[in-house]
Amino acid sequence: MSYVLKLAIGSILVGLIVLGLKLLAWWMTDSVALLSDALESTVNVATAIAAVIAIRIAALPADANHPYGHHKAEFFSAILEGVMIIIAAMLILREAYHGLMNPVVLNAPLQGLLVNGAASVLNALWCWVLISQGRRRRSPALVADGKHLLSDVISSVGVTFGVLIAIVTGWAVLDPLMAGLVAINILWSGWKVMVSSMSGLLDESVPDETLLAVREIISVEAVGAVEAHDLRTRHAGAATFIEFHLVVPGDLTVTAAHEMCDRVETALKKRVPDCIVTIHVEPEYKAKHSGIVVL
Repeated sequence: MSYVLKLAIGSILVGLIVLGLKLLAWWMTDSVALLSDALESTVNVATAIAAVIAIRIAALPADANHPYGHHKAEFFSAILEGVMIIIAAMLILREAYHGLMNPVVLNAPLQGLLVNGAASVLNALWCWVLISQGRRRRSPALVADGKHLLSDVISSVGVTFGVLIAIVTGWAVLDPLMAGLVAINILWSGWKVMVSSMSGLLDESVPDETLLAVREIISVEAVGAVEAHDLRTRHAGAATFIEFHLVVPGDLTVTAAHEMCDRVETALKKRVPDCIVTIHVEPEYKAKHSGIVVL
């Protein structure tokens, strides 16, 4: 079992514990804002399960029907998470509306806030683990899950602040109002998760810093070539695809050209882990004099 998959399974367990704590806090207080917090945690559990499935699929090797592998499965998981976040926000808005129409005086609010606070601390710690490890392991599903938990932590802090004001002032209407603000924050979070995932599904190029490094490696390592042109890159989950045309002298042997390509590919894989390199060798009359100059 891979480390990324272990983290994804850990998210399910953490999500269930947090959900239980938040439901307990809501049961203790009858707070609409705390109910909204608990509703978001149900999404955490569902999306964590989706992430586990996506990561397992993404780890499958390439086959006859998927010659480029299954890396993009993680992007679908992230988009599903964005959709579910938006659905949760709509449910919270519904509860907030009913709360505004019929404000309820909170029961045992301080005890409930302490329970909810414990859930938030656990969420914050796990959020940091997911985002840091997801970026290190280049797992879109883990990063998306971590960012969703981050929005959950921010929402929980806002809920706690709003409920405290409602307790001090006695204005019961502040509780559903805070739930509505939580829903708006969740909607924004879901939208950002979906947009970031769409870039991967649409074969967005690697960041400029990585692209510059790729160009420099080709320029330095392809000694003996004339030039390189038509460089294209894209990322899919943990994999990065790099393709370009390498123009070599017409009298260069196939063996020498192959060794040159191996040298470039090895250097690229050291700089960009899990990259898949495709090099198309061309004779010098195919030079465009507008690509990468070989040193």
